[in-house]
Amino acid sequence: MIQLFYKISIISLCMLCSCFVLGQSATDSTQVQPVDNSYLEDQFYIGVGYNVLLNSPDALDQRNLSYNLQLGFIKDIPLNKRRNFGFGVGLGYAANSYYSNMGVTEDGDVRTYQIVDDENFNRSKLETHAIEFPLEVRWRTSTATEYKFWRIYAGAKLGYVFSGRSKLVADEGNVSFSNDDINTLQYGLMLNFGYNTWNIHAYYSLNPLLKEGVSIAGESIDLRVLRVGLTFYIL
Repeated sequence: MIQLFYKISIISLCMLCSCFVLGQSATDSTQVQPVDNSYLEDQFYIGVGYNVLLNSPDALDQRNLSYNLQLGFIKDIPLNKRRNFGFGVGLGYAANSYYSNMGVTEDGDVRTYQIVDDENFNRSKLETHAIEFPLEVRWRTSTATEYKFWRIYAGAKLGYVFSGRSKLVADEGNVSFSNDDINTLQYGLMLNFGYNTWNIHAYYSLNPLLKEGVSIAGESIDLRVLRVGLTFYIL
């Protein structure tokens, strides 16, 4: 009798311990994680785009793929308690190419621009590498626990071109040189909007790509850049 009571007690104790462990595990699995009320969004970005040359002479035609590549960091500065409205101040790098039938040649310090209409001509390119400083006003539908949201980021961007080159590719050979006619400072308005991963990027330059006084056959070249592409944000 005592042995039977002892066995029942052992079995009951084991069942009680098992219930306690299972209950504790369930409580742990359903425990609510603390909410980060100081979260920041969209601080790293990378983008690709297509450059369109506006205000070009009638005979100037774009050719090939005039591309843009950009990446950088933007400090997110929320201004309200929900943290869905604020500013962004950043630092980035951008590479741009502009392909067209506008050939550039250099003789000493003199650069000559002309429309190339030659069967031996392949392509002509203006290329820039710049450090950029974006400034944005930011609005989004994010929360501390929602990672997929709508965003509208509008603002301006200042670029410092530390390398600008011209390249002419023809059957008889290539000509490439540093082009001082490219404006060192370039600035314009920009807009980024989209949902989750996919965000449309648009930029319009407020100053010309080339310095004042550059011309083709006496006609001033006042090229402005319209850029359209995609921006991807991380964190």
